[in-house]
Amino acid sequence: MGNLAGKTLFITGASRGIGLAIALRAARDGANVVIAAKSGVANPKLPGTIHTAAAAVEAAGGKALALQVDIREEEQVVAAAAQAAEHFGGIDILVNNASAIWLAGTADTPMKRFDLMHQVNTRGTFLVTRSCLPYLKQAANPHVLMLSPPPNLDPKWFAPHTAYTIAKYGMSLCVLGMSAEFAPLGIAVNALWPRTVIATAAIAMIDGVKAEQCRKPEIVADAAHAIFSLPARSYTGHFAIDEEILRMSGINDFDAYAVSPGTPLLPDLFLA
Repeated sequence: MGNLAGKTLFITGASRGIGLAIALRAARDGANVVIAAKSGVANPKLPGTIHTAAAAVEAAGGKALALQVDIREEEQVVAAAAQAAEHFGGIDILVNNASAIWLAGTADTPMKRFDLMHQVNTRGTFLVTRSCLPYLKQAANPHVLMLSPPPNLDPKWFAPHTAYTIAKYGMSLCVLGMSAEFAPLGIAVNALWPRTVIATAAIAMIDGVKAEQCRKPEIVADAAHAIFSLPARSYTGHFAIDEEILRMSGINDFDAYAVSPGTPLLPDLFLA
């Protein structure tokens, strides 16, 4: 795999879970990591803040900039991108990881939940990418990565949670459009999705899922790292799956990523 030393990553929702795992993987290379998230103070229901994440990045060997950002607010996002670029001298990689989830049917989805998911997932992804674009244009091998699934119009992925599916696929549709739009600029835009459920705080939203049936966030982080190591001009517009990307990198043993090796794993949503 390549090395991200000296590269600057702007990661939304990086105070915990997959976003933090991607940050720490880059930090081990000596990368600069912008922790862009809402969690400025500790929440008893959720682990981690932008400050604990920044401390972990520094401890792992990277340089960190903790920015409290609500990606629904345009002024905050534009200011954060500018501050990140000024602090580290540019932005090389954008990770649109922040996402809101509500797995319920139409009657059980309050409009405030519908609005939140669309504001964070689709609109937030569009806004953050738009705000980082001027700086990505100046980077040597710029990548934009959405943590979103391959588009799949099978009704079984809509029926149980139509609002969430639409909002999550909005991120994926950004990949379809932006990868083609940005190709002449040499900016890669790809999506990454896990083959199995990942043990993060989000599994509490999925009935019947236990941590031992999941993999650790590190598998997604290693796959993201592999994507960032690829030439942006030749690898773009892909809806990558973590296992497939790691196999391309020569990794075929995934037992180390399991929370409980040997326990049957649950496939993630949106994958047949």
